Amino acid sequence: MPLLHGANLRLLLAGAAVAHLSSSPIARASPYAPPPPPLRLRAFASYSASQPPPPSSPSPSPSRALASAGSACDCEQGAKPAICTADELHYAPVPGTEWRLALWRYRPPPEAPKRNHPLMLLSGVATNAIGFDLSPGASFARHMSMQGFDTWIVELRGAGLSTRGSELAATSNKPDTSSNLGLEKNSTQKVNVVAPAKDMSTYEPQNSEVPVLPDRSMVETNTSEEPQLVTQLTNALEQLGVTFSGYVKDSQLKNITDSFFDRVTELVPDASLTSSLEEVADKIIGLIELPQTSAISDQISQLSQRLVKILGEGQQNVSPRLFGWQERLSATIEDFQKQLELIISYDWDFDHYLEEDVPAAIDYIKQQSATKDGKLLAIGHSMGGILLYAMVSKCGFEGADPELAAIVTLASSVDYTTSNSSLKMLVPLADPAEMLRVPAVPLGTLLSTTYPISSRAPYILSLLRSQISSKDMMDPELLSKLILNNFCTVPAKVLLQLTTAFRDGGLRNRTGTLFFKEHLRKIKVPVLALAGDEDLICPPEAVYETVKLIPKHLVTYKVFGQPEGPHYAHYDLVGGRK
Repeated sequence: MPLLHGANLRLLLAGAAVAHLSSSPIARASPYAPPPPPLRLRAFASYSASQPPPPSSPSPSPSRALASAGSACDCEQGAKPAICTADELHYAPVPGTEWRLALWRYRPPPEAPKRNHPLMLLSGVATNAIGFDLSPGASFARHMSMQGFDTWIVELRGAGLSTRGSELAATSNKPDTSSNLGLEKNSTQKVNVVAPAKDMSTYEPQNSEVPVLPDRSMVETNTSEEPQLVTQLTNALEQLGVTFSGYVKDSQLKNITDSFFDRVTELVPDASLTSSLEEVADKIIGLIELPQTSAISDQISQLSQRLVKILGEGQQNVSPRLFGWQERLSATIEDFQKQLELIISYDWDFDHYLEEDVPAAIDYIKQQSATKDGKLLAIGHSMGGILLYAMVSKCGFEGADPELAAIVTLASSVDYTTSNSSLKMLVPLADPAEMLRVPAVPLGTLLSTTYPISSRAPYILSLLRSQISSKDMMDPELLSKLILNNFCTVPAKVLLQLTTAFRDGGLRNRTGTLFFKEHLRKIKVPVLALAGDEDLICPPEAVYETVKLIPKHLVTYKVFGQPEGPHYAHYDLVGGRK
């Protein structure tokens, strides 16, 4: 089947991203509301039909939504959201961060065989736990627990029910609820009261507009709105300087501010004032790049006042005057702040998963589950398998113990250069994602938007199904559930790092100093690598490109699928009929 042209796919992705980032809070679903039509479905948006939905109301931020949900849901001991079909829901803290990773636990029945190690499951990029637990009759996680494994699905930061600690604490308005959460008393305790999942990209900053006295040197046409504009602009610029000091590379910082000031310049109808405005903008950019102090803050405030004054002067020198310029400037500043907040919310990459999230999950599982030698078994699908490869490779390079007794990778590789992976069409997105200032890609929104039309004439997007599952390998209802509920928003920084797997040398760390494929020969952990014969995302040749680097006595490689069928695509290894 021919693949969708890369340019068309990029257009779809950009359109979905713009729609996602620009949607108003009124149009967004309440965390407790049932999912709207397929165009707006989000991960974890569905609840049991017996649960009556409360009135939907706009929510300006996830923390408010979570607080509201917490006050409305005083769950009983051991209760968990209806979407979580595991036996238990735990939260594992990530040291040095506010993140709490959601861990879905499936306990083996008493009659099951006794195993020496618990089992950790890692899913793919921008996915949650649902892919491993689609239904009682098609649950990878439940099947493994029935085989005797104490099974844990790990939801990495930003996925599914994982949340930041401050947001989790906001789920309660009562002082004594913290004792139920138990996060401060014992970080390894099971969390029994949780808030429903949310899409963090719906975050909207609260713009604090503190009235200030107008500058006497301003022209007489100043309105009561201009002092507020000065304060609003000052706050936004100070936020940019403080937040991105030492975080965003200089070129990206300059691109963000240049784009903002380009939009501001458009509000100057008098060309003679453009140079004055550009001079002020250059001074502000120079200040933002410096370490932020009270003196710098004062200078930014003064320059913000000067910028608004220039815009006001510009309206006097032209005829007809530009009406509503204050509102347009305010809207421009608000858009700028939303973009900053979104970047802040999705401030992580692949290395954060590798160096922080996975180790935190391993430590937590070891504290909760009996293990013969202090080690775990791990199965990773897609990016989950890439994380396992990267982990054992990094440990091989450092001479460290990965604390894994054995690993299984499903449709995973650290080097796609020799394969014909369909993901190669996404590699050109790396630069546009930065150029378009899209800090996060709403993959869940994109898929839920395109899926309803992928199975109808003229079948323009029918490739979407073949990317996920081979013909007749997944129950149609489960395939729909997977596509509409399993995918989340992913930071552009994660995708940017993963694209290095398509370049010479394969996947590398964020600094480009560690190439993971180079150290696979040093690993000491047994590996079972599985591929699907019709996997367009990670073809068998991509899997083998990694397998061939592992010592032969430690690796077993198998391709699922037969010439006469059945055939296996990317998700059939996890949720297919076989």
